[in-house]
Amino acid sequence: QVQLVESGGGLVQPGGSLRLSCAASGSIFGGYVMGWYRQAPGKQREWVATITSGGSTNYADSVKGRFTSSRDNAKNTVYLQMNSLKAEDTAVYYCNFRRGLYDAWGRGTQVTVSS
Repeated sequence: QVQLVESGGGLVQPGGSLRLSCAASGSIFGGYVMGWYRQAPGKQREWVATITSGGSTNYADSVKGRFTSSRDNAKNTVYLQMNSLKAEDTAVYYCNFRRGLYDAWGRGTQVTVSS
């Protein structure tokens, strides 16, 4: 079992920055992938970024060049640094852990980009 807790969301003006954190606990071992997803009101959840246990990253085109994912293995925590935020980035952001067929989700953290 893996538990995930996101934090760092909030209200920010367009052009601003936020850093989200996802603290993982439980059976963190082996090869796995952690991802960030988001869901805006009335829309389906969409993939934002992925970081593997080896540190490789991948990003959705909509956030490439603005968002950066990183990890602190000692703290079992991954981060999503979000810069140059836009109104369309407003959503609940979720952390995901995936290892083989096992899948876990956090409860999400709200990010609102508004002036």
